[in-house]
Amino acid sequence: MSVKYVVRLTPEERRQLEVLGSKGKVAVYKVRHAQILLKADADGPAWSNQRIAEAFGVHCNTVGNVRKRFVLQGLEAALGRKKQSRPSRPQKLDAEGEKKLIAVCKSPPPAGRGRWTLRLLGQKLVQLEVVDSISPETVRQVLKKTS
Repeated sequence: MSVKYVVRLTPEERRQLEVLGSKGKVAVYKVRHAQILLKADADGPAWSNQRIAEAFGVHCNTVGNVRKRFVLQGLEAALGRKKQSRPSRPQKLDAEGEKKLIAVCKSPPPAGRGRWTLRLLGQKLVQLEVVDSISPETVRQVLKKTS
């Protein structure tokens, strides 16, 4: 079976990949991707996708994807994870909603309360029809980001 994306490492890239595993605190997936590229090098071992997958305990698709990212986007893209093309869910609060949340935070808390809680802030945003529903965790993340 012929390989669609042929990996050819320069001596500098090869050195960089060999050093990566002994650097200290490096994410496991980066080390594994570096190992995949080292074994896939056409000027080196030139292992097949199947053999690399069996050696490192990954799926053949992972090996193919790492090869593809290296050939099309370069070394850094191959070592990293693929970015999502779009978020899995749209954000609950846009910039306008965040402004309203901050305005609610600065307003006095409801009667009988000493301060705003995340749950109360979420309920207030629903009451003001900024969002249909929102979790306290989403409120917390937005406040953390803006503080």
